[in-house]
Amino acid sequence: MGIFYFCCGIMCGIFLWILNDKRKYNKWKSKIEKEDVMFRLVESSKDIIYRYEVKPQMRHSYISPSANSILGDGMVKEIYRNPYVPLEIIHPDDYDIMYKKLHGKIDYSKPLIQRMRCLDGTYKWFEEYATPIYEYGELIAIHGIIRNIDEKVILRQNLEYQLIHDALTEVHNRFYFEQKMEEFDTKTDEAIAIILCDLDELKQVNDKYGHKQGDDLIKEAGKLLNAFSSPYITVSRIGGDEFVLLIQGMIKEEMEELYNRMSSELNGKEANSTVKMSIGFAFTLSSLGKMTALFTQADKNMYENKMAKKKRARDNQLDVSLK
Repeated sequence: MGIFYFCCGIMCGIFLWILNDKRKYNKWKSKIEKEDVMFRLVESSKDIIYRYEVKPQMRHSYISPSANSILGDGMVKEIYRNPYVPLEIIHPDDYDIMYKKLHGKIDYSKPLIQRMRCLDGTYKWFEEYATPIYEYGELIAIHGIIRNIDEKVILRQNLEYQLIHDALTEVHNRFYFEQKMEEFDTKTDEAIAIILCDLDELKQVNDKYGHKQGDDLIKEAGKLLNAFSSPYITVSRIGGDEFVLLIQGMIKEEMEELYNRMSSELNGKEANSTVKMSIGFAFTLSSLGKMTALFTQADKNMYENKMAKKKRARDNQLDVSLK
């Protein structure tokens, strides 16, 4: 009887051992399957996923295959071969971001916006979320996800362009001009000149030929005036038929020379354009607190120019009728 119980005990022990071993096997199998799923997800990701070892020596321990499709075929191999690729392909203006990231001197809680050079020599915009790994308070590795955001950047740039440019003429708009006016009135003290331009006879063109023809005249005016633009001269459309040139850093003699050249090209006898404009300018050596008065003076001078032109036109008609 004792032998029977002994054998039953052994059999129960074997059964329990097999059951426990099967549970361990199932748990191990489930873990492997999950890791395999995660690995396949990482490998198939369109984003660049990486792990970069900082200590004991700088190297990539992992870079996802998507680096080839985004940065150029062969980039993965080059990254594994050369640990300094991140510093070599970063845009010069963004080098500081990459350097600080690799040396633990950046805020890792914020996305890192940077440009990297592809194998074909072009640059692409990226948004990166990096996580530092520390050991005994020392940065030993970084892993992160890098996503190409070219479309997002282009969209933002287009929106920013539209915000400060006139849709019809593509010169700057009133919003941009008022920002610059405020800057020079309250923050930046500089020699500033304003040339205010007003299209002659736009109303007559609209009434006689329609607003489409009037729009064409406005676009031509914008094109002519934009030819005077430079890093120190900005052209803006601030009303239906009003344009303004904001000029910084010129002395008065240079300003008068520019004004006379514009008058000749826009209204002189040799002007070969249908665009005719009344113009007036004002100049100050110091812009702080004077921009509103400067604009008012330019507007007054422009109005006087317009009235003088109308008077000459009436006098010429009178002379013709008398003959």
